Amino acid sequence: MSRIVIRHAEARDAEPLRQITAHAEVYHDTLQIPHPSMEMWQERLMPRPGRRHLVACIDDTVAGHLVMDVEPNPRRSHVATFGLSVGAQFRARGVGSALMQEMVNLCDNWLRIERIELTVFVDNAAGLALYRKFGFGIEGTGKKFALRNGEYVDAFFMARIK
Repeated sequence: MSRIVIRHAEARDAEPLRQITAHAEVYHDTLQIPHPSMEMWQERLMPRPGRRHLVACIDDTVAGHLVMDVEPNPRRSHVATFGLSVGAQFRARGVGSALMQEMVNLCDNWLRIERIELTVFVDNAAGLALYRKFGFGIEGTGKKFALRNGEYVDAFFMARIK
């Protein structure tokens, strides 16, 4: 099996990331909408205070993406939120775990982050298993949290506290 390399995202990653999130199996489990534009991804990858984009590569191919935002409010500057996506063809190969491990390392050892939060759809079994593996627990449920395929979907609010 090929080695997974984690690196900071670059402008050249906009197209591979657009392709990953355009796949129905990927946007189904995220808050993304279908048919993401290249302009949206170019803008998303622009530097912003407190934001970090990591990509996972297998054989120089972008296989996954994690974006993390450190809360700008001084009272919550110890908190980060994140979103994660893995290319459909790269699932069950350790890509999500590699991205999560690097994010936890950054938070625990470099950024003074004490709490990491995320929202995950209740029917995203693979995502829930991954987040639990890294110490995340469910703190609450959002009823009718988002629309997906014309129906409301519930979500769990999860957190990992250092």
